[in-house]
Amino acid sequence: MQRQPLEPLLAQLEREHLRRRRRTVEGYARSGSHAEPLIAGRRLVDFSSNDYLGLAGHPGPAAAMAECAARTGAGSGASHLISGHGAEHAALEEALAAFTGRERALLFSTGYMANLGVMSALAQRGETVLLDRLSHASLIDGAVLSGARFRRYAHADAAGAHRLLAASARPTAVLATDGVFSMDGDIAPLGALAHAARAHAAWLVVDDAHGIGVLGPTGRGALELAGLSAEDVPVLVGTLGKAFGSFGAFVAGSAELIELLVQKARPYVYTTALPQPVAAATRAALALAERESWRRERVLALTARFRAAARAAGVPLAESATPIQPIPLGSAHAALEAQRALTEAGFWVVAIRAPTVPAGQERLRVTLTAAHSEDQVDALADALGRACRAGAVRAAIEASERS
Repeated sequence: MQRQPLEPLLAQLEREHLRRRRRTVEGYARSGSHAEPLIAGRRLVDFSSNDYLGLAGHPGPAAAMAECAARTGAGSGASHLISGHGAEHAALEEALAAFTGRERALLFSTGYMANLGVMSALAQRGETVLLDRLSHASLIDGAVLSGARFRRYAHADAAGAHRLLAASARPTAVLATDGVFSMDGDIAPLGALAHAARAHAAWLVVDDAHGIGVLGPTGRGALELAGLSAEDVPVLVGTLGKAFGSFGAFVAGSAELIELLVQKARPYVYTTALPQPVAAATRAALALAERESWRRERVLALTARFRAAARAAGVPLAESATPIQPIPLGSAHAALEAQRALTEAGFWVVAIRAPTVPAGQERLRVTLTAAHSEDQVDALADALGRACRAGAVRAAIEASERS
C-alpha cells in the first residue's frame, strides 16, 4: 500500500486560500522598536504582535537575560523534577504568585502545554469538560486528551453553560474559558461563569493569556476587571510571551492545586525546563509592567483611538474594547487581499482564516501595543479604509456574500 501523496492536499489548501506561509523577521528598525520589523527587506509597522505593553524589545529584560546567561548558561539541561529547576525559576514563580494574589504558581514552557497539563490533571474518564465554543485550541485539545466527555456551550453564553451543567448526567470536572478571546477580543462573562461553576462543584479554569498585564485597574487581567477572587476562579492560566514580552506560561492557584500539577501534569513532568535566562528576563518585565502603569494606559488609549479612526474611515469593526481588534471580511480571499493591500501600504496585519476561525468569519486581526505611535494608529485606520473600499477586497467580499 502506498502512502497518500501530500501534494494534492497542499494544492487544495492553495485553491481555498487557506495555505499558510511564514514570513521571516530579518531584524527591527534602527530605533530597536519591535513595532517596526524588517520583513522581506521592507520596514513595516507591525499590527499583529501580542506584545501589548511593548516589553519584548525593552533593554531591561534583555540585560537581565544576558546577565543570567553568563551565570547559568543558555539551557536548563533537564526537566524541573530532575535537575532543571533553578533559582530563577523559583523566584519567578514566587513573583507570579504574588502578582496574581494566589498561594503558588507553576511555570510551563508554553501556554499550550499549561492548558494540556491543567485539563488532563483535573478531568478524567467518566467526567465531563465544558468549554466555550470559541475557546483556544489548547483548551480543546486538553479536554480531548483528558479522556473526559467534551461538551461546548455557545460563545459567551453563561446561561447556556449553566443549563448544560445542570442537565449533565455525569459530574462536570472542569468549566473552562478564555478570559479574553484571542481572535475576537471580547471578554468572557466571568462572574456568571464563576457562579455556574460554584453551583455545580466544577473547577473553573480561565486562560487569561490576552488579559493578564493589560486589563484591570492594576493590570491583573480579566479577573481583576470582573472583581473576581482566587476563590471565584480557582485555576488561572497566563502566558509570559504576550504582555510581558518574554516566553513561557504559568498556572496560579492554591498550594494543593499546584502540587497536584507537579505530580500529574504530563507536559510539566516530561519536558525540559525553561532556560533560567528566560525566567530572569520575565521577572524583569513583570517588574516593569507593575512599575510603569503608563504602558497599560497607553495601549488602551490607542485602542480607543483606533476604533474611533476606523469607524470614521468606514472600516467594519467587531465589538471589542481590548487591544485585539478584528476586522471581519467574510472570506479567506478577502482577508488575504486586504493583508496584501496593507503590506503595500507599509503595515503588517495578518489575515486570520479557517480553521483558526470558522469558515465565513475570516478577518484581519489588528492588535495595538504601547510601542505604537498615534500617527501609526491613524495611518493604519486610513489604510484599512482604503483597503476595504479597494476593488479587489470589495469584489472578494461580494463574492463571499453571493456564495
